[in-house]
Amino acid sequence: MGKAKKVKVSKGGTKISLADEIELEKTIKSKSRQKIRHRTEEDEEYVAPTLTKKILSQARKQQREIEEEIDLSDPKAVKKSTVKLSNDFSDAGESSDEEKVEDIHYYENIEINEEDERALEMFMSKDPVPMRTLADIIMEKLTEKKTEIETQFSDAGTVQLQDLDPRIKAMYEGVRDVLAKYRSGKLPKAFKIVPSLRNWEQILYITEPPQWSAAAMYQATRIFASNLKDKMAQRFYNLVLLPRIRDDLAEYKRLNFHLYQALRKALFKPAGFMKGILLPLLESGTCTLREAVIIGSVIAKNSIPILHSSAAILKIAEMDYTGANSIFLRIFLDKKYALPYRVVDGVVFHFLRFERDTRELPVLWHQAFLTFVQRYKSDISSEQKEALLNLLKKQSHHSITSEIRRELQHAKCRDIEMMMGPIISFMEPVAI
Repeated sequence: MGKAKKVKVSKGGTKISLADEIELEKTIKSKSRQKIRHRTEEDEEYVAPTLTKKILSQARKQQREIEEEIDLSDPKAVKKSTVKLSNDFSDAGESSDEEKVEDIHYYENIEINEEDERALEMFMSKDPVPMRTLADIIMEKLTEKKTEIETQFSDAGTVQLQDLDPRIKAMYEGVRDVLAKYRSGKLPKAFKIVPSLRNWEQILYITEPPQWSAAAMYQATRIFASNLKDKMAQRFYNLVLLPRIRDDLAEYKRLNFHLYQALRKALFKPAGFMKGILLPLLESGTCTLREAVIIGSVIAKNSIPILHSSAAILKIAEMDYTGANSIFLRIFLDKKYALPYRVVDGVVFHFLRFERDTRELPVLWHQAFLTFVQRYKSDISSEQKEALLNLLKKQSHHSITSEIRRELQHAKCRDIEMMMGPIISFMEPVAI
């Protein structure tokens, strides 16, 4: 037998017969309930989510513009500026309006000790090599072309001049006006295709890079670092980016955060960064303490392949000493690379060159010496260890030299470890 159906009993006051109640259950009741919402003045005050997003985006842009104007009007003001660092190098065109908190880094105003700066100036080159800019090279090529009918260059590292169509020249003169006032947003499409042009340096000369805004320089660095080869990126860094950074530091005594971003983006091509920014800066013989500390902070905060770092360390160790060499050597040594013995030997010979130097070396030299001994004392030979201990008798510092001597005396040299290896294996008991 099946289960008996439960009979619903109405709890209301009116009594309904059983037959009527069964009929009511069989019929479908139409629901005519409608929600009637009465609009009030408070509801009209709400803003749509998309509009709120746009308002917040515009507020952020205005805040950045105000901060940039404060930087330009009062360069000595001590404050923190936010630097947005994106790891996406494929998008070389637009800058996003929304900034994520995890992508923001802070660039602090760096305090420079005046005594260290004066000590560093004593080691600067007396006959500095003038740095060449893109404008200097273009003008030289233009004067050469006046005496020739047609000039062709097959090397990608040289400037290639062509007779430009007046319409193309007028178009890039318009791009020049845009880049001079650029703050944020999309760049002209004509500028994005410049890296793919054969005469890209000639086109850049028309846009007048020294007149670009700092934000435009950052976007240009993103484009060229993403689309140029190492050799061409090196020329852009050396002829456009480096002169702008040095001029900004000389004028405002601090680096605009957009230019600081550009330096970090330039490390996307580490070979171009080393050959186009770091080594030319040191070879010029006029690198100031402020320039060395700020550019060195970019190197310290970013990961660089060991091959490029080793080549840079070896090249810096072989250069004529200018004071800034010690800053960059210490930064690279603090990265704790597993350096080849050839690079370690080059750094040892770098310090041994000062054994007969009668000048009073700056504190930065002793700090770099201490960092090298702390990191690589086990990678030097016993002969190098004795030579470095003798060096401490000629070049000493009242508080650092004792620490260097202690590290060297307790160091286990690489040749001793190589000799002890076979002896220890010979003394081990043989398993029967």
